Amino acid sequence: MSPTDTTSGGQGLSGSSSVLGIFAFSCGVILLYRLTVLPPQVWLTGAAVGPLLWFLPIRRRLPECILPILIGFSSGIAWAGFWAHDRLEQRLPAGLEGAQVEVSGYVCDLPAAGSFDSIRFSFCVTRWYGDSLIRKTAGSLPERLRLAWYGQPGGALPGHRLRLEVVLKRPHGSLNTEGFRYEDWLFRKGYRATGSVRSAVSDPSVPCRMQCHYHHAYSRLAQWADRQFSQARHHPLIASLLIGNRGHLTPEHWSRLKATGTIHLVAISGLHLGLIALGAGFIARRLLLAVTSRHRSEQWVRAAVFLVVLVCSLFYALAAGFTVPTRRALIMVVAAGWLLLKSRQVPVWHSLIVAVGLVLLLDPFAPLDQGFWLSFGAVSVLICAFAGRLGAPGWLTGLCLAQVAVFAGLWPLLELVGQGQPVAGLLANILAIPWVSLVVMPVLISGGLLVALFPALSGLVVPSIDAVLDVMWSFLGWVAGMDWPELDGSVPETAAFALLILLIALVPMRVFRAAGSVVALAWLTAVNVSGDAQNPYVAEPEVRVWDVGQGLSALVRAGHEVLLYDTGPEVEGVFSAAESVLLPNLRALGIKRIDTLVVSHADNDHSGGMDLLLEEFRVGRIVTGEPATIAEKLERGRAVSISGCEGEWELGGAFRLGLWQAAGNHEGNDASCVLTAAYSDAGVEWVFPGDISTRIEARYLKSVPGRLEEDGVRRRIVIAPHHGSKTSSSAAWVDTLSPELVIYTAGYRHRYGHPHKDVTARYRKAGARALNTACSGELVMTVADGALKIREARHQAPFWIGAPELARQQCKIP
Repeated sequence: MSPTDTTSGGQGLSGSSSVLGIFAFSCGVILLYRLTVLPPQVWLTGAAVGPLLWFLPIRRRLPECILPILIGFSSGIAWAGFWAHDRLEQRLPAGLEGAQVEVSGYVCDLPAAGSFDSIRFSFCVTRWYGDSLIRKTAGSLPERLRLAWYGQPGGALPGHRLRLEVVLKRPHGSLNTEGFRYEDWLFRKGYRATGSVRSAVSDPSVPCRMQCHYHHAYSRLAQWADRQFSQARHHPLIASLLIGNRGHLTPEHWSRLKATGTIHLVAISGLHLGLIALGAGFIARRLLLAVTSRHRSEQWVRAAVFLVVLVCSLFYALAAGFTVPTRRALIMVVAAGWLLLKSRQVPVWHSLIVAVGLVLLLDPFAPLDQGFWLSFGAVSVLICAFAGRLGAPGWLTGLCLAQVAVFAGLWPLLELVGQGQPVAGLLANILAIPWVSLVVMPVLISGGLLVALFPALSGLVVPSIDAVLDVMWSFLGWVAGMDWPELDGSVPETAAFALLILLIALVPMRVFRAAGSVVALAWLTAVNVSGDAQNPYVAEPEVRVWDVGQGLSALVRAGHEVLLYDTGPEVEGVFSAAESVLLPNLRALGIKRIDTLVVSHADNDHSGGMDLLLEEFRVGRIVTGEPATIAEKLERGRAVSISGCEGEWELGGAFRLGLWQAAGNHEGNDASCVLTAAYSDAGVEWVFPGDISTRIEARYLKSVPGRLEEDGVRRRIVIAPHHGSKTSSSAAWVDTLSPELVIYTAGYRHRYGHPHKDVTARYRKAGARALNTACSGELVMTVADGALKIREARHQAPFWIGAPELARQQCKIP
């Protein structure tokens, strides 16, 4: 081997070791967020330094790849851990929760109109005012707040730099096995307290540094875009695509985009930034070659093009709000441009690994963002589909292949994050992506520049932009209106399907491709949700009480049968427990049919989102304490039986169920349908009383046996009536039922103050153990071998939710 070969081989080994180290670093960062307890900082320091101290003396005896992997992995854990500690140390003192305090700072995102005539915005604090408690903890007070100012229908703040009077609370959200977690989102974004504004005044004395000036400039840019394009029919789409302002998108927009799998089109990400980079690079290279081809080298031209691409991409990222997806896309563009600039023959997987490492280095919280997984997942799928091909496909074949590969490849990821994969996305993206890439974005960018330079041309530019967006939006509406099959597969099934599709794309054998296509189509037909789909079998009967805030929803299931008691709260356009909690959790359990839906009464915190459940699942019957009112709440006529609260039956051969309602014409809380679910083999009974008051409790106690020994019931678990309100859970109720466990389904620091201290004292005196969904999250109770097991979601929660000291302070039951 020649010296040149030796050098080349050494460089190859060194480059591979570096990539291994970067990959290990990325794995270390990602792993940290799987922990339920955050290691102390001294442990993290040891993890970072330890491998160097231990392995450097013996590095020559080890394979070359071992040391980079160990150093990279430990450095990744340490890097993410240091940032996580820094964020968690910003903490609102318990004594300040619910108290009115003064802060000053600046608005650090675009204010958006919220529910109940509110303005919602992010606020970066530069100074806290107040008593000695604040001054003593000034070094660890939150730096970023998520605020709402109610009673402001105009939606305007008095300035960019403000002094506010606010009432704050610590980050908190519902905690269930599946579904959206608000507390995850708050931690990811760096909001260490939330609250409401009592008053706000402009405060020019607030120091404004570079970040403050940028947010102010971006706010002014958004106001300019609103003025220039407010008359456009597609103003919300223009604001979203041009500057990343999605605050104007309506529920109708989101519904159509979600149904067609095209939400990514209105999120400034790799697609949009890549188009800017390609366009800027193409134009810059043509101009430079035309002007300087005789005097400049190819390397100089390439460097100049890279600089132009970098400047244009950075400018567009800044103009689009410099959000997390935009920053991630910018890093990928820079990494790809740098490799092209150096003309290095680097394996494409190496480039992807370097991009992932850079993203995690600059943003160690990125693994908490679904977009991180979906964007890099899509790129990985495309690499698999195209990198190993013997020949380049035509543009149409390539476009179809890319869409099918991404559809199949991202399906397992979407299932893991609790989202479905709409079949409509195949057709929608095949046409919408090239239309947005080749027509919409060039027209929008050039039109925006023309309006900025020559405002008088807006009369010509706006109709042109509306015209090209009309084509896209009408097409998406047509696709969304079609009757598409609904696919339902487990993560292993969808992963196998994705692998099969990639093999069909890569293996150049017609027989294999034909056979694989037949298998894929047959499987898709098999997983299409059909009318006779059955729930999975449950060997161990269980009761789940979900954390839906100030409301109630519980699941009872055994064998193949399922009963759902109440559907939780819903505030139209704001929050729906059915959408955020019930649907993702029911899907994750594989449930296809709800045999009985018991809606205790018609109050919104117990009956929200019924229409959504009826659309997504087959419901055998609805039983309720207010049949007429519940029937009126259903938006469309439903082929489902609605009956009053009466009857006894068995569920799955395990539970003996009984319904009871007070006689007479009752409305609201006192009309609640009381459900009892007894598992005789274990002598355990659950009581779901809805919102009955002490008056109805007395009538119930006269109607049913009061002794624990009767009917073999030895232990009772009671859902506290009316979330622990002082108007319920009388002394007679508590003493007669004598529950072993009482469960409060109350919202965290809710304005009603449930559970009431007098109620909790009665249960405590009766010897009942108490749990609150606001503290424990979802509760899963199973019976196995005659023993009752209770699992609290908080015990399996990640470290930023389940920190023991925070749990004790936040979840103390009065």
